[in-house]
Amino acid sequence: MSPTADIHLSICQPLGSPHWLGLLDQARYYRWMFRRLGANVTIAKNRLRHGAINFVFGAHDGFNTAAAERHACIFVNLEQLGEGGRQMHPSFIELLRRSAVVDYDPGNVAAYAADPADVPVAPILHAPYLAPANPIPLEERPIDLLFIGSMNERRKAWIDRIEACGRTVAMFDGALYGAERDAYILQSKAVVNAHYYESCRFEQARVAHCLSLGTPVISERTAKTLPHEAFEDSVLWLQEGELEQFFTEDFGTPAYYEAMNAALERFRTQDPIADYADVLGFARGYAGEVTKRLPSGPWQPTLINLGSGKDYHPGWLNLDIVARTEPDLLLDLAQPLELPLRAATPTQGELLLEEGSVELINANNVLEHVPDLVTLMGNCLKLLKPGGEFRIEVPYEHARSAWQDPTHVRALNENSWTYYTDWFWYLGWYEHRFEIASSTYLDERVQPCEQGQAAFMRLTLRKIETTPAERMHAQAMQPQVRLPDDPFELAVPAAAASNVHALREALAVNG
Repeated sequence: MSPTADIHLSICQPLGSPHWLGLLDQARYYRWMFRRLGANVTIAKNRLRHGAINFVFGAHDGFNTAAAERHACIFVNLEQLGEGGRQMHPSFIELLRRSAVVDYDPGNVAAYAADPADVPVAPILHAPYLAPANPIPLEERPIDLLFIGSMNERRKAWIDRIEACGRTVAMFDGALYGAERDAYILQSKAVVNAHYYESCRFEQARVAHCLSLGTPVISERTAKTLPHEAFEDSVLWLQEGELEQFFTEDFGTPAYYEAMNAALERFRTQDPIADYADVLGFARGYAGEVTKRLPSGPWQPTLINLGSGKDYHPGWLNLDIVARTEPDLLLDLAQPLELPLRAATPTQGELLLEEGSVELINANNVLEHVPDLVTLMGNCLKLLKPGGEFRIEVPYEHARSAWQDPTHVRALNENSWTYYTDWFWYLGWYEHRFEIASSTYLDERVQPCEQGQAAFMRLTLRKIETTPAERMHAQAMQPQVRLPDDPFELAVPAAAASNVHALREALAVNG
């Protein structure tokens, strides 16, 4: 890998979860820092990029390690780890132990690293791009206090004490991130910050974001709270016995606004660019070594997902016909497919698809959109190895979910699979067909149900070899004459061979 290799920031987001949008703040900060250092930086959800150094955010709730087999990956830890911190699945700690990691707080490193010196620490501090063009003066802002983050009993007790002082703490009633969340931060006189875990590790990323927007932060401070030095005189700290006095006497006074404006100004001077230069140098050195060990030759995927966008499956070959869904490969399986297929992909590099090489194909609410379903099913049958499975979910014909999408071209029911199983010969298939391995009905919550409550159908088709009897039936019903192309130049007795030669010469003369 080139020492000037591009940087790619990959955000792990479980299907449909809005909370992982909060990682965009930290990824944006990394992008800004690396671009300042001259790097070309891209960013995407769930997708790794071939030939780039991939920084992975949010791997703590599950990361398909198979997705990283052909990539140089560095994991960014933003969780509070160790004693009193978040209880993580052992697989995540093991992932950090055997991977390259960047952390935001040195207090986390002992939870996964044998030598803390092996883990670069990159704090998240002032982000000038967040500064509003026309900020509202603090004293004119309509929201007194705003709380952002997940709630637990520890935080609730701290907020209850504030409100017992006659103050109101505004909170969101649902997931809110990005510009929509920042609009409220910009209208607040202060954001209050209380620790979630008993470790009391400082919520650096959230606080830095608020300060960068020009909104003061009032934070709990315990003996365990060890913030980066940049926050020492930029945050208004309250220890255990100071809360009531501050919120009953000091908050909202001219002295408060004067002190907070000065604190915000001090924070604007904090620039950890040298730390990120160290991270970039570390990343390039690590990636250079990893690249030597990466598999050579084209990627030959055994798992295919039809669809991309919200349904992207890391580690699989994700196909789609719409570029804006950011698939691994733009490919329409409803069109004739020539195999083997070689292609270049932005996520996996060179790709090779061969007949009978795929173990599993997934199609979640796809088949109802396909104009030429017969061609698609035939191509899937061709790609699958014998015993390979085609897992399908579709709207059920008699449910409200059928035809609700204007791009639907069909509805499906129990009989929709007959041609691919029992009547395979009608489609020109001969040596292989599908059988139904499993089938169930799903309700509107996508949970198993009885037929009468069905909104969707879920089934698994398995590729199997046809029996001799099935092939005989196919030959009887299909228009093709299925005969091998016998070579006529076969070894025969010498006398017969001379007769054939004479006859051919005679025919040539008379012809």
